[in-house]
Amino acid sequence: MVTLVRRTGSRRRTINEINMVPFIDVMLVLLIIFMVSAPLITTGLVDLPSVGKSRQRPEHVIEIVVAPDETLRVRIDGKAEGAALPLAALKTRVLEAQGGNAETPVVISADRAVKYEAVVKVMDALQRAGVQRVGLSVKNAGG
Repeated sequence: MVTLVRRTGSRRRTINEINMVPFIDVMLVLLIIFMVSAPLITTGLVDLPSVGKSRQRPEHVIEIVVAPDETLRVRIDGKAEGAALPLAALKTRVLEAQGGNAETPVVISADRAVKYEAVVKVMDALQRAGVQRVGLSVKNAGG
């Protein structure tokens, strides 16, 4: 008796598909972790300077007013002086008004329409002149 052995193919078919189930599981776990941890993260706060009223106004204040046409005028203790000054003459006028006291504050006031560059030029001229205390006048929102 002759027996025929039939061989069935022991070859496996290769699967050409990527199994997405583990990938989806990992993504769902990450999603849950982020959803739980997101409310616990504190947002960063930025401390901005605020404008407050000074306790006492200095006795002697020199104010430089920069007009929208970039002309400069000097006010000493709130009293306006004569004609407009060029930037080159500002140094001597401020030093003269300080009277040798380098601690006398100088305040720069400018309109909203004035270019930022004009204010910086005035600050630079005052710094080169050796003025110690230079400030900017601001409009207080509170009054």
